[in-house]
Parts: sequence; structure tokens; C-alpha cells
Amino acid sequence: MPEILMLARIICSRHIGINGTTLYIPPRLVVQCRRLSTCLQPYFRLVFAEAPFVCLPGPDVGTVFADSGPFKRWLADEKEHYSDAEVVATIDASLAAAMQGDTRAGATGPWVGLLGFSQGGKLAASLLYRQQRQQQPRASGDAWRFGVIMAGRGPTVCLDPETCPSVLLARPRAELLAPPLQKLDQAEAAKGHHVLRVPTLHVHGRFDPDLKYHKVLLHDYCEPSTARLLEWAGDHRVPLKPADVTPVVDGILKLAAATGV
Repeated sequence: MPEILMLARIICSRHIGINGTTLYIPPRLVVQCRRLSTCLQPYFRLVFAEAPFVCLPGPDVGTVFADSGPFKRWLADEKEHYSDAEVVATIDASLAAAMQGDTRAGATGPWVGLLGFSQGGKLAASLLYRQQRQQQPRASGDAWRFGVIMAGRGPTVCLDPETCPSVLLARPRAELLAPPLQKLDQAEAAKGHHVLRVPTLHVHGRFDPDLKYHKVLLHDYCEPSTARLLEWAGDHRVPLKPADVTPVVDGILKLAAATGV
């Protein structure tokens, strides 16, 4: 069996957020993802899941990428006719399709982590939080040990109301452009039920216009002792230059080693 099929696997969101609503893969971002993927290839098998909800291109797409559809996102807008349960089931189906497809392709490595950018980062944190609250491995028998959250904004999304009761969490079907909570209910926050404790690496661009929202996820929704921050001199995109990619790769490898991968 080729060695690459036995590598530990990381599930990744396939589409890249451009305005908090629309997710797509413009050509230049394909190159950016490929650079990070290539650097991780000796250590992990990256499996890309496709966002399930089709949407119109956002205003940031413009005419350059107008024909680059279909445009998709991970979370549904509250204006659409989906229930929260339908949104969660659709997300889970998209992830399962990617994971099962990779296994059918012959891969046998354990599923150890999640990696997501923008809305995909928000989803990765939310999936880890659900696993934490359910306190049981997934159907595959594996438990995600870490998450890489690239430019993901808070709050975390409630993907299981029965085990995630905190009012500080967002609904799966919500207004996507609404800003996250600016001031947490202190009494509810003190309970700590909303805090993600699974180890995470947060990658923030220092010039990202949404940086303050990414800090909400890091500081208000993640346990300080298990969350590490890595900043780079960029905006809302995946690092591309070797000088920027190398620290991210090193951070992922250190995080994985610390979790026993």
C-alpha cells in the first residue's frame, strides 16, 4: 500500500470565504491552498469537503470570477427555508461524503484533525466543540484531536442543541452578516459551557478587516491553555509565501505532536 494512503488524515473545508457569505475557489487561492497542502503532504493526507449550500456570488466576487461558480457556503442564511436540523444534517452529509470517498480510494489513516479557512474555520471549531460536548468518538471510531482555524470568526455554532445548551452559541441557520456577540452574558460565560477545549491553532492575518471577529472566537470561545495564536503579515487569505507558510506548517506539526499524532 502506498505510504500516502496510510498517513493520518485531516478534513478540510474546500471553499474559501470572501465576504462571510459566499465561498468559492478563485484561481489564485487554489495556488495558495496548494502551497500549504504540499508542505503538509509528507505528514498528513488532506481531504477536502465541499460546502453544501449553493448561493449567489457576493459583492467581492465582481466580474473577474463571475463565471467561477457554483458558489457555495457551509452555513445557511436565516432567510432560506431550512431548519437548524436540516442545516446540520446537510453539513454532516457533505463531510461524510468526503471522508467515505477517501476511504473508498484506499486511504486507511486515522482522522485526526480539522482545518478550515474563514467560514470553514468557524465550522471546524463548531465540529470540535460538538465532539467535545458529546464526549464520544464519531461513527468512524476516531476522535478529532486538534483543529487549525484560519481566519475563523466567533461565535461557535450549535450543531447539537441537546448537548450544546449554551445561549452564547450561534444557530446553524442564522444571519451570516450579523456581527458576533460583542459582550458576552457574564453569568452564562462564567459557566464555561461554551468553551472549546480541544487543542487549536488560530492563524490570523494582522491586516484582515475582520480580525476583531476572529479574536472573538479565539479569546471568548476557546480555552486559553489549549489555543495557540499565530499571526502573519497578511489580510483575509491563506498564506502563500514560503516565509508565511513555514510557520503555519511548523505550528500544525507541533500541535499534532502535542496531541499524540
